Amino acid sequence: MSAHTLLLLSQDNEQYHALLKQAYLPGLTIVAPTLQGEIQAALPIADILLGEPARLKPWLKEARALKWAQSTYAGVDTLLTPGCRHDYRLTNVRDIFGPLISEYIFAHLLSVTRHLRHYREQQRHHNWQPIPYQSLQGKTMLIVGTGSIGQHIANTARQFGITVLGVSRSGREAPGFERTYQVQALNKVLPKADILVSVLPSTPETRNLFDGERLNHIKPGVIFFNIGRGDAVDEAALIQALRNGRIGAAILDVFATEPLPADSLLWDMPNVIVTPHNAGYSFPDQVVGRFCRNYLKFIEGKPMEGLVNFDLGY
Repeated sequence: MSAHTLLLLSQDNEQYHALLKQAYLPGLTIVAPTLQGEIQAALPIADILLGEPARLKPWLKEARALKWAQSTYAGVDTLLTPGCRHDYRLTNVRDIFGPLISEYIFAHLLSVTRHLRHYREQQRHHNWQPIPYQSLQGKTMLIVGTGSIGQHIANTARQFGITVLGVSRSGREAPGFERTYQVQALNKVLPKADILVSVLPSTPETRNLFDGERLNHIKPGVIFFNIGRGDAVDEAALIQALRNGRIGAAILDVFATEPLPADSLLWDMPNVIVTPHNAGYSFPDQVVGRFCRNYLKFIEGKPMEGLVNFDLGY
């Protein structure tokens, strides 16, 4: 059996090292460096890398033996920019975030529709004042991106009596969706949505998909979630739509520039909720489970889970 060397390049190196040592991964040597010199010493022999995309990118050119890199994130657009090498297999951890993202969506959706922030403030002032609200039942949710995360959100939404529509590149039917459309039909479908959710990756086709012209087609007062990638939305157009009430509320986990600059107007808008790109956290035990399955497929020459198509960008 061939020997392989795994170089860990994660913010959670210690956790990954401990979990991987407990797994039976034949022929694998694991290197978990703490110093830059240790990384440089391991790069010439490491044929496998594991880590966050931004931590992998600076070392790709020096990883001369590289055959496979396992991202700890679902989004790998950092590794797809012009000039990045594509002569290796890249896998991500898509398909594990559905439950976490669904929890995020409905935690915030219920908080907004049931006015929980307002009631907390009223409690502070000992103020007994009911606020009118509407049920989620009978509302329509449009999810842009019908992959595994979108499907999990859709299935959860249906439990609340929400009608779920989807938009994707292909427009193919997907589990949990009443109907799906191609991206070209987005303007036609947007006016139907009371709740709009973007779970799009960052690709040349998705960047600035939600620009000023597109936002003119949404139903006034829509609740908008962006938990895909920030560059899918023109933030200046988004701010304008929030100001004029076309968007009733925006729950934003991702932004064109991260961290969100301190002078961004989004921070102080009363109808915006900002979270620090943590709607779906990559738990090391889940990532290691994916890595272990992929390692066995790797050494056996079988198709790997979460294999990224460099041309499509996901």
